[in-house]
Amino acid sequence: MPTITRRAALATAFAALVSREAKAAAVGTESFEKLLTQFVSANGVPGAAVAVARAGKLAFAAGFGFADRAAKAPVKPDALFRIASISKPVTAVGVMVLAERGKLKLDDPVRKYVSLKPALAEGAKFDERWDQITIRQCLQHTGGWDRGAKGSFDPIAWPWRVKRALALNGPPSANDVVRYVLGRPLDFAPGERFAYSNVGYLVLGRVIETVTQQSYEAFTKKEVLAPAGVTRAVLARGAPEARPAAEVRYYDSKPRTGPCLYPPRVDQLVPLPDGAENVEAFEAHGGWVASAVDLVRFACAFDYGTKSPLLSAASISEMWAPPPNAGKEVWYACGWDVRPAGRAGRANTWHTGLIPGTSAILVRRHDGLNWAVLFNTDSTAGGKFAAGAIDGPMHGAANAVTAWPEGDQFPRFK
Repeated sequence: MPTITRRAALATAFAALVSREAKAAAVGTESFEKLLTQFVSANGVPGAAVAVARAGKLAFAAGFGFADRAAKAPVKPDALFRIASISKPVTAVGVMVLAERGKLKLDDPVRKYVSLKPALAEGAKFDERWDQITIRQCLQHTGGWDRGAKGSFDPIAWPWRVKRALALNGPPSANDVVRYVLGRPLDFAPGERFAYSNVGYLVLGRVIETVTQQSYEAFTKKEVLAPAGVTRAVLARGAPEARPAAEVRYYDSKPRTGPCLYPPRVDQLVPLPDGAENVEAFEAHGGWVASAVDLVRFACAFDYGTKSPLLSAASISEMWAPPPNAGKEVWYACGWDVRPAGRAGRANTWHTGLIPGTSAILVRRHDGLNWAVLFNTDSTAGGKFAAGAIDGPMHGAANAVTAWPEGDQFPRFK
């Protein structure tokens, strides 16, 4: 049976796998359960988790389909997933925390903090425009890297090239990738234009480590995630046996394979999500693993009308402020997509994530609703970006709720 057909058949048969607790808690939020049940079935998605909060309280959390198809293990409401580029808002908040504490300034040059030695090819010269790149530009994707430019590429997707260039014995670390990028010319002058860049966020991870004298992971857990009530998030591990027991299995929609970067299967052919992709170096740009419930906890830390446990109102406003030459309808700010909504000062803010085997979306709506939807595959059976396909329908399901449940489910999930 072709892979897509098999995936669709399995999803159709078991899409209604929803925890007993979630069904009991669905009174008033049946529209979300109906949507996700139908979506998983119709789109051949192995598994999904969703969490929805209103006014800072968790109103709905459920798992759908399989966390592990072979074991027929259902997705639990608080299952852990790779969140890919939703890691960027997490990193951005860490930078904003340090700025608010006076440890750095957003318009500081990143080279003030990043002293790694460039890995220059023989005869190559250091691009002195690196000295002009600011922290703010890295946050806003205007630092000078364009993975889609002619002759350019995203080094996070080419670990073997980086490994050979640096003569490494093991997989490249985040530091190694930044050293490699330091040795290459920029694609445009810093601040000239927007181009989405994973590299800029890896650079920000190095800034955080220099300023705090801690690992990126340790600082982020202590100063960003824990104050928001998130305690189970970890950085991704490549080998399945190295992951937390609560983490789902990942299903690349292609499906692609490659030589494994990590022991105990170094150089053996494995699925891309299971060690052929250098996920352990994604770190500050796309390396976090978390639950939908915890992502909504994080989103609720910035609810309007409440005091954030992370940032002042002024810092939050700066984080979402439009960059120079931003459009009026939507822009990428410091780690978040932003769309003004309703009266002045209100906006929808969000981020998506996509890597092989993972698709994710986190939404903060201007009316006090926050939600996250996580998938353990990247695309639907029809080839659509799964998180993008669920985006509009989630707004519809939220608008369909006529009576939100009382109480708060957050205490049920540690």
